[in-house]
Amino acid sequence: MRIRHLMAAAALLLLQACGGGDDDDDKSSTVAKYQTLSGEAPLVIGHRGASGELPEHTLASYERAIARGADYIEPDLVLTQDGVMIARHEPMLGGTTDVATKFPDRKTTKMVDGVSTEDWFASDFTLAEIKTLRAKQSRSGRSTAYDGLYDIPTLAEVINLALTEGAKAGRSVGIYPEIKHSTFHKGLFGANVFEDKLVATLHPIYGNTAAAPVFIQSFEVSNLQYLNTQTQIRLVQLVDADDVNADGSMSLVAPYRQPYDFVVAGDTRLFSDLLTSTGLDFVKTYADAVGPWKPYLVKTVNDNVDRNGDGVVNLNDRRVDGSTGVIEMAHAKGLLVHTWTFRNDASGYGFADPQAEMAYYMKLGVDGLFTDFPGTGVAALKGL
Repeated sequence: MRIRHLMAAAALLLLQACGGGDDDDDKSSTVAKYQTLSGEAPLVIGHRGASGELPEHTLASYERAIARGADYIEPDLVLTQDGVMIARHEPMLGGTTDVATKFPDRKTTKMVDGVSTEDWFASDFTLAEIKTLRAKQSRSGRSTAYDGLYDIPTLAEVINLALTEGAKAGRSVGIYPEIKHSTFHKGLFGANVFEDKLVATLHPIYGNTAAAPVFIQSFEVSNLQYLNTQTQIRLVQLVDADDVNADGSMSLVAPYRQPYDFVVAGDTRLFSDLLTSTGLDFVKTYADAVGPWKPYLVKTVNDNVDRNGDGVVNLNDRRVDGSTGVIEMAHAKGLLVHTWTFRNDASGYGFADPQAEMAYYMKLGVDGLFTDFPGTGVAALKGL
């Protein structure tokens, strides 16, 4: 009965997402002003929930994101020792939970994407043990007032929250799960076990359809290629880099240089190669969207000018030279473009005002953006 109830709720939300319900009337009357692939308003995606306000990947953070108006919430996923999908940004738990206090002797070293990493790993803990942990703020400079209040949710709990809160709000609230470190998990649990678990969870609730209010994302490629044979749910190829050079070009240093499954397979293509015309044609064979780090989309240059007059030249002062052409090229090939991550409390390349930064990318035509502060993203959209 529970699955039937969830399927009924999902069907209602799908109707809303595809044009049913009053909420879409406002969007349909203003589609001409959006340069998105569909002409509809770009999505505001709650990055790890409303992680700028509350500890990331907690039900409280996701609920806050929904309250702020996010269209989608993003649960990054890793596997526990007993194979349960939980919402954590990385397989490592040390930076986001109190695991060091509760399990001081469980620290270990594992290879993650070719990097020797010493930490506490979710795969060494059962779900019952994970549920004894409490989340904490992971970014310096943000409030720690909520540390220790919230537990670590499973994907099932995140889905239930999205359906329940969406129904309360009378609108669709989608989920945007990311498969974290597929190759790492493959080494622990076997090939495609993670991907199969995800599909087996999503299909009974949302259906095997591209109309589902779901996107599945990954920085790796082969797992998305596999998923393309298993589901019609939309897939997103993430594209990373480690920094931006002074001239606006992308810096690519391992482990942000290539998809890690490319490294393992001996494939020499870089992340940046996936955003060329040939690369986008390749991505189109298995995915519905690209998710580039935002500097791939807007060229900025460090010309040592203090544009905001604060006496310091930093990332905010970079000269903005407009679109790199990636958005336009991806759209021409029928690919959506979702970019990340926008934060009120971090420098934006060429932008001191986070709302203005998000509005700039929206005006260029991004189909969605990830932000730690969904309320600011909604405000940017309303101001267009």
